[in-house]
Amino acid sequence: MFGRFRRRSRPTAPAQPWSRERLLVMLIGSVLVVALLLTGLVMAVVNVVAGHSQPAAAASAVQTGSELPVRDRIAAAPMASVDPDAAFTPDPAVADAATIKVPMASVVGPAEVPSGFPHTPQGAVGQLAAIEQTVLESMSLPVTRQVHSEWVQAGGPSLEEWELTRNVQSFLASARQGGQEKDVTTLVTADPAAAMVKGVDGPDWTVVCVLMDVQAAIKTESRMGYGLCQRMQWVDGRWQIAAGPVPAAAPSAWPGSRAAAEAGWLTWTDEAE
Repeated sequence: MFGRFRRRSRPTAPAQPWSRERLLVMLIGSVLVVALLLTGLVMAVVNVVAGHSQPAAAASAVQTGSELPVRDRIAAAPMASVDPDAAFTPDPAVADAATIKVPMASVVGPAEVPSGFPHTPQGAVGQLAAIEQTVLESMSLPVTRQVHSEWVQAGGPSLEEWELTRNVQSFLASARQGGQEKDVTTLVTADPAAAMVKGVDGPDWTVVCVLMDVQAAIKTESRMGYGLCQRMQWVDGRWQIAAGPVPAAAPSAWPGSRAAAEAGWLTWTDEAE
């Protein structure tokens, strides 16, 4: 494997923090911290949800329906709606979910992100997962800045607006890490568990989504499912996060759950398997 990219198949709007602050409470895992922050975080969730709109809302004020460019229509198309608790509830699916085969990384790319994925939508899935995993497992703002600089195209989400940046900031603040990166005693793992190709426009552009199995431990361990969609474009021989309005928010559901299957997530399997 290359870098931090470990993939395991599992049987079983403007960018905003993890659903979105409430997810961070579950991740932190410290009973004391949860008790201290719960009231404020619940109020933050209410504010986030109340102010949330689809990523293409601003454009829709001028252009609606078929008047939008095809790429904006693909990105803005709403995703399945799931209960907020779905990210924390195993609720195993009875039937086997459909699968998607994702190619493996072959080289280490810029900012130490695994790369070398093929020029296919499945390759874009693999690249997005590698970008996510590098950022989430580091929980480091310097790493996030470097990854953003190398992997997000001009016209894409700015560093401050990028959902992954907001997630790292929220984690560090809520977990009281006290700096720009997590403490050495804090462990965060993020493994791709499911994915989907939302839409394509020619061979060089697609919107793909990855559902990560994120686990974090400070004093105790907790777990969640976290979905993310991004525009991806093939540039300079590699997939990069593309310019344009941020896609509609992906449904976050426990990997392998009925909610994940009903939301359209396809169970991740490595192509070599």
